[in-house]
Amino acid sequence: MIVLILISQGFVSSSDTNSSLQVTYNAAKSDTIGKVINAMLSMQRRAWEQGVASQALLELGETDLMILLAKDAVVNQKKDGRLGLNEGEKPVADPASNGEPVMLAAKITGDPALKKAAGQMLGFLLYKAPRTTDGIIYHNYIENMIWVDAFYMLPPFLAVAGHSDEAVRQVNGYRKILLNPEKHLYYHIWDQDRQKYERKLFWGVGNGWAAAGMTRVVRNLPDEMAGDKKMITGYIKELIDAVLKYQREDGLFYDILDDPSTFVETNSAQMFAYTIFRGVKGGWLDKSYLKYAHKMRQAAHKKVDSFGLVQGVCGAPNFDRPGTATEGQALFLLMEAAYNDLNK
Repeated sequence: MIVLILISQGFVSSSDTNSSLQVTYNAAKSDTIGKVINAMLSMQRRAWEQGVASQALLELGETDLMILLAKDAVVNQKKDGRLGLNEGEKPVADPASNGEPVMLAAKITGDPALKKAAGQMLGFLLYKAPRTTDGIIYHNYIENMIWVDAFYMLPPFLAVAGHSDEAVRQVNGYRKILLNPEKHLYYHIWDQDRQKYERKLFWGVGNGWAAAGMTRVVRNLPDEMAGDKKMITGYIKELIDAVLKYQREDGLFYDILDDPSTFVETNSAQMFAYTIFRGVKGGWLDKSYLKYAHKMRQAAHKKVDSFGLVQGVCGAPNFDRPGTATEGQALFLLMEAAYNDLNK
């Protein structure tokens, strides 16, 4: 545990030999980031939380820690290919968030078991996952519902794995089902069987999942799909323009974006800031958006306590009140990774 903490804070190189520990200091990493990583690693994690935590470590360049989390996602892989699943049999989309970390861990390590595991996760999405008649993948088994969360969990892995057309297809499908065309915001849950919204609310975190998920898809589409990239970046800009109307003076957002009676929440600001930083760096968002993202980032930093816990996010285990959660830690780290890349 001590060595793991030292690695995560940049004090110990993962290439140290058994004969001695060469202690080094990574000046590029703030104490805040180190504490947020440690707090994240101390938390219990469900399938999507394992995936988002792994992705955050990946984008920060914490390769060794990413590989460790990827390996553990394989430990909890179901026979049908779903990764990191330790919470029952229902989740369909959430396990896919582990796909990219496991696939990249396989490439880095050359471990055939990791390669096989990533392939099985991909095979599940392509051939086994339950879908609508239009081919859009449900979020869970049994209930036949489309969740806005799936924007983030599933299409990015398809793009990373070389199934870019399918990634774009899923993005377009989720958008068609969940988008409110007047407000340009996304509802949370659609019930396909009853043909009505199960949760007809503009959940801030849900819209954050959509923004950040589409951003990760764009980053992984090949250059020859310039038309699709332009289309999806248009979707993202449309969403960012819509959510900025609801940004509070302190930089944060309400849990339900257009309902001030709901609690003030931290995660959505981290997700929208991540999206804006990546968009400006990628050249598909104007630099004028940075003033909003900087305000979000400053607000998020104020929510980090002395233990590195990001307070005020939708809190585990039910995400219906302010608290702490693995995803809150990971999304802070993703925001910081995007901010650091922007300033390189």
